[in-house]
Amino acid sequence: MAAARPLYNAIFRTNWQMLGFVFTGAFAFEMLFDTGMNKLWDNLNRGRQWKDIRHRYVQEE
Repeated sequence: MAAARPLYNAIFRTNWQMLGFVFTGAFAFEMLFDTGMNKLWDNLNRGRQWKDIRHRYVQEE
């Protein structure tokens, strides 16, 4: 219980601090999740996406 007191005082003491922590945490989680899922999708679909097969169909001038 003693370890929870500094966390409470740093983050959840006032409403605006809690909201800032929640919004910042949600934004960071969204960025990490989105990046991770994009990498997973690209890994699972390697060789079947336009960015992987574009060189076969597009001729550079």
